[in-house]
Parts: sequence; C-alpha cells; structure tokens
Amino acid sequence: MRRPGAAGPGGRLLLLLLPRGALLLLGVCNALSLEIKVNPKVRAFVGEQALLKCSFRSSSPITESLLVDWTYRPLAGGQMETIFHYRSVPHPATAGRFKDRIIWVGNVANGDASIAIQSPELSDNGTFICSVKNPPDVYHNIPQTVLLVTERGLAFQLSSAALLSILVFLPSALVVVLLLVRMGRKFRLLKEKGKYGYKKSSIEVSDEPEHPDRAGCGGKLKEWCMNCVDTDEEDPY
Repeated sequence: MRRPGAAGPGGRLLLLLLPRGALLLLGVCNALSLEIKVNPKVRAFVGEQALLKCSFRSSSPITESLLVDWTYRPLAGGQMETIFHYRSVPHPATAGRFKDRIIWVGNVANGDASIAIQSPELSDNGTFICSVKNPPDVYHNIPQTVLLVTERGLAFQLSSAALLSILVFLPSALVVVLLLVRMGRKFRLLKEKGKYGYKKSSIEVSDEPEHPDRAGCGGKLKEWCMNCVDTDEEDPY
C-alpha cells in the first residue's frame, strides 16, 4: 500500500525532467533573441543627408535569410509604413514620400543595418523603427529613432559658452580700445605742446622728478595713463 504523499514512479520522473525542461526552454529563448541598438534622437538639416544608425547582435550566424525592415510613422501620427527592406540585397521603397531617397549604408556581416535619407524635408519628421530577423533569432526589442529636421540658419552656430565669452570680453575690449585712443590723443597733444615751445610753470617743473630719463618707458606709460584719467580738463597752450 502506497504511503500518502509519496510520489509514484511517474511523479519521480516528472520531478527529474522539470529542471532539465526549464533549462532547455531558457536556452531556446536565449537562442531566439536579437539585441538592436539605435540613436533615440537624430537631428538633421533640410537638404543635408540624415544618417539613421542601427546595430544588432545575433547569437546565430548571419545567413542569407537575414531580414531588415525600416518602418516610419509621421510625427503627427498615423499608420506605420515600410520604407526599406533588405534581404541579401537592399530594396528601397519604390513609392511614397521616401521614394528614391533612401540608401543602404549598413553591413550585415558587421551587425550594421543603417540607412541614410537623402535631401530630408521638414515633412520627414517622425519615428523610425529598425527591425532585424536572423532565423532562428526572430525575437528582439523594438527601439525607436525620432528624426527632427530643421532649417539651417546661420552658417555657424554659437554655443552658449561662446556667446557668454563674447558678452564678457566684448565690453572689456571696447574699454581697452577707448583707453588707447585717449592715450594717443593725449600723446599727440603733448607733442604739439613741445612743437610750439610750450613752457611749463615753476610748479610743474618742481613736480617733475630730477631724473626723468631713469623712469624709461614705464614712467612714460604711467604718465600717459594719469593723463588719460584726467581728460575733462585740457592744458592751455
């Protein structure tokens, strides 16, 4: 008589097969899987080629059965449409908005399924999906790329750091230029005074150092700067 709770021969066999079955199922799931990576957002300018990158990794060898499909949905919404198909050779769309504007730039042997859009337009903004199947690997994630096409404005674009640098250094540069102009003006006035034989008063003579030649260029520069500061009053001839 069998004891209650004791497993019979069939039950013991089932318990032995369950772990092996779970491992086998896990191995099959891993074999039938692909990993696809794309850029979440791509920016492009009107009329300039837009590159949509797509890379994949498969646990199975690459064969001629590998399939690549690119689908598109407008930014405003709507149904998905296939715009590119690859199987051994590329098959661009022969109708629709992307007719004759999509080129194959990928290499499936290197796990690359990228495409490029020629002469993108503002109406091309939308969501692009790269799908790859390499039997028996047919299950994969579904990453999406959002394409944003804009008009190119200036020939160059200033970054925030460059703009901040200009705003900081431009006033300083203007001050330096104005200072140099005032110094040049003062220097010209001093030369004109010497040309017309201007004589200094006894007070001005007493204020001057006994050995002006020893001061050199530094002393002259200091004198010019002091003259620039006192620009409101001009000495009479």
